[in-house]
Amino acid sequence: MTRLAAWPRTPMPALALVLVLVLVVGTAGACTDDAEKARRTPPQTATPSASASEASPRTEPSAAAERLPAVTSPYSLTALMAEEFSSERPRRTRTVLENEAYTEHEVLYRSGDVRVSGVLLVPKGPGPFPAVVLNHGYIEPSIYVSGQGLSREQTHLARAGFVVLHTDYRGHAASDPASDLDRETRLGYTRDAINAVHALREEPSVDPDRIAMLGRSMGGGVTMNALVAQPGLVKAAVIYASVSSDYLDNLRRWTLPERPESAQQLFRRFGSPRQRPGFYEGLSARTYFDRITEPVLAHHGTLDESCPLPWARTTQRLMTQAGVDSTLQLYEGEQHAFGPRWLDSMRLTVRFLRRELSA
Repeated sequence: MTRLAAWPRTPMPALALVLVLVLVVGTAGACTDDAEKARRTPPQTATPSASASEASPRTEPSAAAERLPAVTSPYSLTALMAEEFSSERPRRTRTVLENEAYTEHEVLYRSGDVRVSGVLLVPKGPGPFPAVVLNHGYIEPSIYVSGQGLSREQTHLARAGFVVLHTDYRGHAASDPASDLDRETRLGYTRDAINAVHALREEPSVDPDRIAMLGRSMGGGVTMNALVAQPGLVKAAVIYASVSSDYLDNLRRWTLPERPESAQQLFRRFGSPRQRPGFYEGLSARTYFDRITEPVLAHHGTLDESCPLPWARTTQRLMTQAGVDSTLQLYEGEQHAFGPRWLDSMRLTVRFLRRELSA
């Protein structure tokens, strides 16, 4: 069986409106992380209700994972495929809390030449433990605080016996600044997620052979980017209410209407999607789904108001066609943030991770 599966609002200038009407394009965007509204509210224990699972038969990963596509631009997923990644043990800067189940630290880790902040949760016990890198959804960087966006998931996974490293990404919290292109293309965030895995491998409490990745909303897109850029990086991946695997879907959904100046900057530098479709395909994870070697579990609400359900269905279909071991789990009536069914989804996630990581 197979398993898978915002930007600041500004008035739209006339030029951006013309671009929307004439080019019918978009740029890489990301869903606002609405789950943060409930980050300090204990999840409800819901009686499981009807949900649907769309799975693809297990197949062997394509040999494409062993091939390296030509690097056509330094701002592309193929550029990440050609990079060599490494990091060092996360440096603890402050202990946030300690309880009977785990200890939480604020940390810094190295992502290339960039210093990235995050939070590290380590279960009590001898270890080594399986581990999960968490990639959060979009939260305006100017108001973001370290560890924000996936606090429910952090606690649940740590109590289930996983070391958790939640990356803040560059340009957030105590991290070094991010360039405009790092943000717009999400390539900088993808590098930070990949290097978070390498940092965890240096953490003594972690079993380096049992690491997974989980991302929600924009972080789902970051996770898919990491999977195609570095096959074999992790043993399994989970995506929640993810953005589209097509860069242009996200551009149309967020960047053009909410940050038209950012779209114009992209078009001036790289050309419009009509002029240079290949450039934008090179920023779309779905272009390289045949490189994914890990099982993927996706959760999506049928009433997601931010990341439309058809995006998740299309991603699942394309992963299946590419031979990915993928499952899309649907939650009837759930919206983007996940409420009554969140605990059900996390129980499924923990079972999936324990099975795939042999935890």
